Amino acid sequence: MPTIIEQLAEFAVDVETASLPAEVIEESKRILLDSLGCAVASLGDRGAEIAVRYGRVLGGDNGHASIIGTKECTSELGAAFANAELINALDQDPVLPPGHVTPYVLPGALAAAEVGGRSGARLLTAIAVAHEISYRIGKATDYLRDMKDGVVTIPPVIGYSSTIFGATAAIGLVNSFSRETVSDALGIAGCTAPVNYQRAWMMHAPSTTIKYQLAGGQALVAMTAAHLAEFGHRGDRQILDDREFGFPRFIGTGRWVPEPITANLGTEWTFTPFQSFKPYPHCRVLHALLDALTDIVEDNDIKPDEIDSIRAWGESFVLQPVWLNETVEDPRDAQFSMAHGLAVGAHRRPPGRQWQDPEFVSSPSVMNLMKKVTYQPHPDYAAALTSNPAARQSRIEVVARGTTFAGERHYPKGSPSPDPSSYMTNDELTAKFRRNVDGVLHDADADAVVEAVFALEDVEDVRSIMDRLRP
Repeated sequence: MPTIIEQLAEFAVDVETASLPAEVIEESKRILLDSLGCAVASLGDRGAEIAVRYGRVLGGDNGHASIIGTKECTSELGAAFANAELINALDQDPVLPPGHVTPYVLPGALAAAEVGGRSGARLLTAIAVAHEISYRIGKATDYLRDMKDGVVTIPPVIGYSSTIFGATAAIGLVNSFSRETVSDALGIAGCTAPVNYQRAWMMHAPSTTIKYQLAGGQALVAMTAAHLAEFGHRGDRQILDDREFGFPRFIGTGRWVPEPITANLGTEWTFTPFQSFKPYPHCRVLHALLDALTDIVEDNDIKPDEIDSIRAWGESFVLQPVWLNETVEDPRDAQFSMAHGLAVGAHRRPPGRQWQDPEFVSSPSVMNLMKKVTYQPHPDYAAALTSNPAARQSRIEVVARGTTFAGERHYPKGSPSPDPSSYMTNDELTAKFRRNVDGVLHDADADAVVEAVFALEDVEDVRSIMDRLRP
């Protein structure tokens, strides 16, 4: 029997763009457009600027891979690192279990496609394969919202290291590696994957500004694994089959259910029903509450200084230091603080990079309102999650002008769900992209990127898109 690694390699090498289901093609395009906009919006963020600076250290300034939204080109490695960090910097990038997948798996494939002058169809297929593999392996391991005895129970070790396989396979697909080379690349990637330190990040506040997992570091490992295999290194192809000493053991997962990783692989695509997009540049745990809060303050024309209190009920597992944190020393602290996020949402700014402007983040208006916010677990949260994995039962009450204004949400905007209104349409994603690139790209260039991405299978050379992303 082929190993799991070998079956994943066969899937990556054999899949053809023409065989992709329509919904897989559509979601892959949407992922790319949203990610490009998120990257451009991040320029100017302190953490993003650090990433660009380190990208130059890795690759100099004479390469052929673009740092998105800038005039700079560097090496594949430098661009993969910088773009991974740019996509994730404001925390408004696409979401897929086990959590953030796109900033880890897209940048390497994108850099390889640009340097190699690959077609849009090739990149499109690589995006689909990367997300399918990452979702399947992620579901085999411990998950942030695992249920135990009817209660959401956070495992002691969690993180996004499992996305290394999707990222590496995508680079191999873009570069037309053989099945044998991709197998070795995946074996190398599994042995060099970063540790899963997300639980430590959750428990320490204010926490590291590199957040739950350094996206650029993961992109570097994937690129390294792919090229080492290309140059002749042999990988451990048993790394996903060995429960005792392999990846499941040393990556720290308490659960390993490998059967779904390869079940109907190549004939059934599983990631699209769970692919979500973020309207707000804030941790996804707050989005259903922000949806309800936005309606309240806008429908009733409530100003921040009129608010006496904001009471919120939502996801039960977020009673952890990183989300309860009220010591906001950096915009990245603000991305996860529940109290700060609701205070920002009450200011009625259009969601985008202006939410994390340092002066606004630390403004007296926001900081004072943050002190008026309380948060508790919603009593029906676990039952709702059990009924549908997209459910985020949330309630918010705003006390202002002597009146209590209340709102509830079952599903956050941006997630596919039984509620059609929760789906983020192409028009809505395009509007988000335009907000994110406004002031950086010319309107004609933004229009050209949108048009090219939604016709990605017809793009002859990915460089034509990347050229339009330079200011």
